[in-house]
Amino acid sequence: MSFSRRHMPSLQELVAFETVARRGNFTRAAEELALTQSAVSKQLQQLERSLGAVLLKRNRGQVSLTPAGFTYLNATQEILARFRMAAMSVGTTDGNESILNVVVLPTFASQWLMPRLPRFLDAWPNLTVNLTTRVEPYDFHGNSYDVAIHYAAVNWEGPDAERICGEQFVPVASPEFRDRFRLFDPSDVANATLLQQADRPGLWSEWFEASGIRCRDPYRGPVLDRFSMTIGAARAGLGVALVPIFLVATELASEVLVALSTRPYAGAGAYYALIPPSKLRDRHATAFREWLVEEGRNSQHVDTEPPAE
Repeated sequence: MSFSRRHMPSLQELVAFETVARRGNFTRAAEELALTQSAVSKQLQQLERSLGAVLLKRNRGQVSLTPAGFTYLNATQEILARFRMAAMSVGTTDGNESILNVVVLPTFASQWLMPRLPRFLDAWPNLTVNLTTRVEPYDFHGNSYDVAIHYAAVNWEGPDAERICGEQFVPVASPEFRDRFRLFDPSDVANATLLQQADRPGLWSEWFEASGIRCRDPYRGPVLDRFSMTIGAARAGLGVALVPIFLVATELASEVLVALSTRPYAGAGAYYALIPPSKLRDRHATAFREWLVEEGRNSQHVDTEPPAE
């Protein structure tokens, strides 16, 4: 099927589709968009005719996504997010202010980048840094961002990537959980509830092997899909988390969490700063990447220090 301009969906149709899919029915979508249900329904019908595909199943006022709808919703939400970011960037600058759009992993943003970002902004007072979190791989040849911070499980080789820092893992728990289950030696962790990281399924097994500790089932325990959730679960006393030290530096310093081993385990992966080819000569993007690398270098000696028992 070849697309002409007349087959391209309008912005209004994309907004209507995303809103209906997100809200689950036409009534709530119409209320959010300040339109009639009939107007929203017509926009959806026009979109489906343009695409030649059914995106939504309708059943007594409720809607559900078809397989094609799931695929198209992901693309639509990304398009709308880019559109909003572009509109905000244009609308907030007065000619003297520059905008830097950064895509970053969620937990890395909140636990590592945010506490350090004021130092960069002090050096660039007329620069606004917009942050967007994303877990999926980026389109490195696109131009929807200026800098991306990404994790790679192996060494990343390429002119567009600079290593920020590696990972030194340590098991942590709340003081109450440690005391309740008497986790006073690293070997005691083998009998505790292990909080599993969904995207690092073999992490506990690797740690036990590297530590010389026998564990009958290192894969047992609740599975969480973000380090931030794993850290939160450990803080709540749900089990022991195995996380990079730099992600829990504040919690360890305040003793909200305590380390259960004095021997960090070095992971094979690392975090990298990347610039799209179209932005390699952008002075703000290159300055931000250089700053990230310097911050990572300065934090490495802290990250690899054995935590206090």
